[in-house]
Amino acid sequence: MSQKLNLLESVQNEIKMACEKLGLDNSYYELLKEPEKVLVVQIPVRMDDGSIKTFTGYRSQHCTIMGPAKGGFRYHPDVNLDEVKSLSMWMTFKCAVVGIPYGGAKGGVCCNPKELSKGELERLTRGYARAISSFVGDEKDIPAPDVNTNAQIMAWFMDEYSKIKGYNVPGVVTGKPISLGGSHGREQATGFGVAITVKKACEALNIDLANSRIAIQGLGNVGSYTALYCSKYGAKLVAAAGRAKDGGTYAIYNKQGLDVEKLLEYKAKNGTMLGFPGAKEISADEFWALDDVDILVPAALENAINENNAPNIKAKIIIEGANGPTTPEAERILSEKGIAVFPDILSNAGGVTASYFEWVQNLMNYYWTEDEVISKLEHILTRAFDDVYNMHKEANVSLRQAAYLVAIKRIAENMKLRGWV
Repeated sequence: MSQKLNLLESVQNEIKMACEKLGLDNSYYELLKEPEKVLVVQIPVRMDDGSIKTFTGYRSQHCTIMGPAKGGFRYHPDVNLDEVKSLSMWMTFKCAVVGIPYGGAKGGVCCNPKELSKGELERLTRGYARAISSFVGDEKDIPAPDVNTNAQIMAWFMDEYSKIKGYNVPGVVTGKPISLGGSHGREQATGFGVAITVKKACEALNIDLANSRIAIQGLGNVGSYTALYCSKYGAKLVAAAGRAKDGGTYAIYNKQGLDVEKLLEYKAKNGTMLGFPGAKEISADEFWALDDVDILVPAALENAINENNAPNIKAKIIIEGANGPTTPEAERILSEKGIAVFPDILSNAGGVTASYFEWVQNLMNYYWTEDEVISKLEHILTRAFDDVYNMHKEANVSLRQAAYLVAIKRIAENMKLRGWV
């Protein structure tokens, strides 16, 4: 719990810093330091053996001045109130950084989905949808997939919510299957956004992307598409880290470069990257300390880069693909080493931007091609990068602080115009 509490305190510290840098009085911080609404629910589920088990679910809505709340929900044994609150706050600023009309939300259910059958998972999802149905909606709060949730779970949620309303409401969630109103391009959107940040960061720092070497921690959805798009830009993936079936960590390395498409095929077939032809296994510590890596992308879980491994990192830039992969202590160390860290609320905002596109298409009942989605996504993310990088230069602050400054400046303007302060 203390780690999650520190996460909440960390976000609050960033908000306070941004308000002070922008010359805003304390009223703005007071409005942003805690979510507007938090819902805690108990979800009774009939298990396959006939017994009833009760699960605790959460939904947090941080700030809705920019528009409806937006954010995923996750199924994980460690889901708790402070985690959900802090992640909803991150979502507010992520949406404001890219300039889409959403506030931040987050939700989750404390459970281990690996221990649930498909039927139990469906009953849990439908129970969660019923429990929070008055809290969400296509004009109030739009959930999406997150850790251990996917398009099928969104389909169940949408169906249950639609039954409650008495008509189809595809816009209540995003990340749905294409046939139920999902958007083309949504699957690759977050990884594509990370790759766009890599490309723009290299341009800004005069790094030749076509001859650069990349290491990625986590080849899940985000890391996989990041690797694919960066390889298309000419970059060479030399190392990839993952989690073993026993819960431990490992990495593979080839200084000549790994064939991304073949590696992803191998991982999909074998469930691991270990044994991939031409790659040697290295430890997680060796992965972080590689001295021939230009760009490092943490694309797994929170707090991956910490005070223990940060001193050994030799990459020129770090692009955050995961949420909160760098601890504040690690970031201070990296800053002293002159390593630029491009923050999650900028670099992995492609997912929520594509979710926004899906929601817009649902409301219009008119759907775009994949090329249209990717083109619109690149335009928004390129503009967001420029806004953050210019603020970084003008205000002489870190890139993370610059992202918060951009976001909170936009939110504060709306607060003033609407008479909230």
